[in-house]
Amino acid sequence: MIFWEPFFIGFLTIFLMMHAVWYFAYRDSRNDYADIAWGPGFPLGAWAALLWTVFAQNRASIDLRTWIACGLVTLWAVRLFFHVGLRNLKKKTEDARYAKWRKEWGDKEVSLSYLKVFVLQACMLFLIDLPLFWIIASPEQVLGVWAYAGMAVWIIGFLFETIGDAQLKEFSSHPENKGKLINQGLWKWSRHPNYFGEVVQWWGIFFLAVTLPGGLWTVISPLLITYFILEVTGVPMLEEQMKSRPGYAEYQRKTSVFFPWPQRKD
Repeated sequence: MIFWEPFFIGFLTIFLMMHAVWYFAYRDSRNDYADIAWGPGFPLGAWAALLWTVFAQNRASIDLRTWIACGLVTLWAVRLFFHVGLRNLKKKTEDARYAKWRKEWGDKEVSLSYLKVFVLQACMLFLIDLPLFWIIASPEQVLGVWAYAGMAVWIIGFLFETIGDAQLKEFSSHPENKGKLINQGLWKWSRHPNYFGEVVQWWGIFFLAVTLPGGLWTVISPLLITYFILEVTGVPMLEEQMKSRPGYAEYQRKTSVFFPWPQRKD
């Protein structure tokens, strides 16, 4: 039997968090605060839902699947916060993408920022978190092949994202590489290995939920994050920035845009 209260508690927590962030973003004219809240929002909603089941529904114990799923997402979120969140907090000005939107929206900037950045992001957080809420709300079930496969897939994705980000940070730390494209390490196999890793991790979380009764519908989560990264916010925006850099045409021709693959030979 599924109890739907964890879904409501998770959504409410995420929604309230994004409203709190929106207040500070409005005060400081920094809509890029939404990026800082993106990672932490996932485990925050999940742990709030889990605590609800423990204390409000008198849950006797937390099963291993729930510990694993919440732990993996928390690990991902903590790493992302230290990699992106702290960096953005140190910035003195708003990210160029959000500054551009602010200028384009003009007199409607406040309402459109609220709706298109913070409300939309809260809804996306909730939908991507669906496998976690389903795991939390479902009766305990022994881990099977799909669950172990999910953990393995998640680890692969985490390594791709972590190593890719570390390689890019190291490359960018050298002044002589300013304005250049990285074409080494994982970036020789994919133009966006870190985004590939992020998508793979959410497929791994879905695999942890898929064998639970009714869990198949939570495929909404990995499909949504895959679509947005490939078609909306991730790859397209960075590809647009990369076009102006020397050697982009050759790099684009030789290197897979997303899925890791050996470079094409001349």
